[in-house]
Amino acid sequence: MADDQQRPSDELLRLAGAYGITPDYWGFDGTRRDVSADTLRGVLGALGVDASSPARIALATAHVEDMPWRRVLPPVVVVRQGRHGHVPVHVTDGDPVEVWLELDPEVGGGRREIAQADVYVEPRTVDGRLVGRATFTLPADLPLGWHEVHAEGPSAHAHSPVVVTPARLELPEVLRDRHAWGFMAQLYSVRSHASWGIGDLADLADLGWLSGRRCGADFLLINPLHASEPTVPVTPSPYLPTTRRFVSPLYIRVEDVRETAYLSAADRSLVEWSAETVLALDTDPGPIDRDAVWTAKRSALEVVFAAPRSAAREAAFVQFKEEQGSGLDGFALWCALSERYAGRAWPVEAMDPTSTLVTAARSELAERIEFHRWLQWVADCQLAEAQQAALDGGMALGIMHDLAVGAHPEGADSWALADVLARGATVGAPPDMYNQQGQDWSQPPWHPDALARAAYRPYRDMLRTVLRHAGAIRIDHVIGLFRLWWVPEGHSPAEGAYVRYDHEALVGILALEAHRAGAVVIGEDLGVVEPWVRDYLSERGVLGTSVLWFEHEMTGGPLAPEHYRPLVLATVTTHDLPPSAGYLAGEHVALRERLGLLTEPVETVRAAARVERERMIGLLRERGFLGEDPSEREVVEALHRWVMATPSVLLGVSLADAVGERRAQNQPGTDQEYPNWKVPLADGSGQVVLIEDLFDSPRLRSLVAVLQSRR
Repeated sequence: MADDQQRPSDELLRLAGAYGITPDYWGFDGTRRDVSADTLRGVLGALGVDASSPARIALATAHVEDMPWRRVLPPVVVVRQGRHGHVPVHVTDGDPVEVWLELDPEVGGGRREIAQADVYVEPRTVDGRLVGRATFTLPADLPLGWHEVHAEGPSAHAHSPVVVTPARLELPEVLRDRHAWGFMAQLYSVRSHASWGIGDLADLADLGWLSGRRCGADFLLINPLHASEPTVPVTPSPYLPTTRRFVSPLYIRVEDVRETAYLSAADRSLVEWSAETVLALDTDPGPIDRDAVWTAKRSALEVVFAAPRSAAREAAFVQFKEEQGSGLDGFALWCALSERYAGRAWPVEAMDPTSTLVTAARSELAERIEFHRWLQWVADCQLAEAQQAALDGGMALGIMHDLAVGAHPEGADSWALADVLARGATVGAPPDMYNQQGQDWSQPPWHPDALARAAYRPYRDMLRTVLRHAGAIRIDHVIGLFRLWWVPEGHSPAEGAYVRYDHEALVGILALEAHRAGAVVIGEDLGVVEPWVRDYLSERGVLGTSVLWFEHEMTGGPLAPEHYRPLVLATVTTHDLPPSAGYLAGEHVALRERLGLLTEPVETVRAAARVERERMIGLLRERGFLGEDPSEREVVEALHRWVMATPSVLLGVSLADAVGERRAQNQPGTDQEYPNWKVPLADGSGQVVLIEDLFDSPRLRSLVAVLQSRR
């Protein structure tokens, strides 16, 4: 509970509520916790609201409560297909107004009249003007799409988007009468002899095709491929990208760019020399060196970029640029500026995309800007080939992409989308049983009101790009579409507050774009999630996530397989835990002790982990999944038999579990203390496993035989 000096006043609570800030929350231990007044003021400040005094609070409250009445139309209206939506229209009281709808050109266009509803709302005096509200009803038979509502009259001249979203995303027909399983892989860690030191998009194509053809897998879930910095050092975390919309060119396979085959002998030598510096890293069991890889690849790709393209290839490049529009232009410009100012602070003027300096840079850096556009086109082509290879291998879904929660505070999204991101706060998570100090992910959150004023277009554009070549998409921390834990500047991760978002709009637009792409959506709904949220997502056709070690009965024991939710992606483990072999050995406890992340005595945590493991092994024996004196491999397979016994429609299998890897890819709550996101795929002895040998691994073949028995 907040102490008396930190207890918010009623006026501050009212203002916070008007901006969607929750004044309390339930902790992972079941205790209700109040948010302090200082935290509320900090979060309001990040929203651009001054709550520093009672007078300022009163002024801000009056402003926010009058704001809807100042607008003729809402900035955007989001409605489910098959339902009547309502559009409030504000005009000078007594004035007439005509309202109609222009349909999305993608569904044929046209005009639809909208009828006024018989709803009376008391007029309101705003800024000295008496404002009335007329309510208009949208037809229930509107097609899916992005339409436009118009209002015209003596005191009205406005238009706003109307987004009609699917009532529910249905599973593809191929998954309606059977369960499906697939591998989960950190792509950068899965290498071949031709990988230049990091798993790439050619490796993704091979991994997808081989997983489908040789193992019968239906999908391949990979880490986010979002773009990192165009210069070194490269941030290793795929969950802290510079942008979530575009792809990291680090994953491009240079030799697979068509123009590489037609290079002159001299230019080909330059490419080969670049490759020589990193090809040996493919078999190195040490941390992945992204800086060395990108230095070599960038040099080689610059040579290929300078080579002439055929007329058809050039036309395809031009079409890609037109499709991606200003978003691609802005990202490429940011990349070119990042190269110009590499290693030093950007001038203040360069931080403003509309400044004179940046305008001049568009001309001065035109060649580099075009290079970065070209990199995105090449990556897009290779992503398309990887998805097609996965489908050709027999997969039902193909590649399942992952969408990170946010982007780097100094990255391309923060630069280009500053008007829809909040400043003065970062996204994180309150304390939980695995991170008892809370987490600060350092990413600026969407500003809820600003994003709505932008009609959610930045969010939509991001989704469209990620879904271009996806059979499914996993939304990391899907609760962020409902609420996010904001950590105000200068506060610890435990001193944050939840800020609510318009989930009907965010989930609806996600469903619309996934429907158009033909993709399945999975929401990572682990941790403290209000029960109604899971019900809502299920109602909308968004699958949830179940991890064996996190699923418990009310009595505290492991959740019985038959009690799992049907509409989930069920897994034994996750990338934030050690692979199963390491978890069974208690390495998650040893690692957190070594890194100083425990808030309880290590003996207590170790004993709890031992009880958890022994109880699970006992239950596996009771179910007949495990015999006496089992080997490590047999226990891991038994854990997968447990998950296979659930009604869950999707089953994810960590590729690390399939080869006996013991090392964690990531330890939440750390930065430089652990080689997060740098661990190459290896077996239990630490021997690197390359794609050429992966599918002949006896351990993988044994686990696959277990998985294939589910059907």
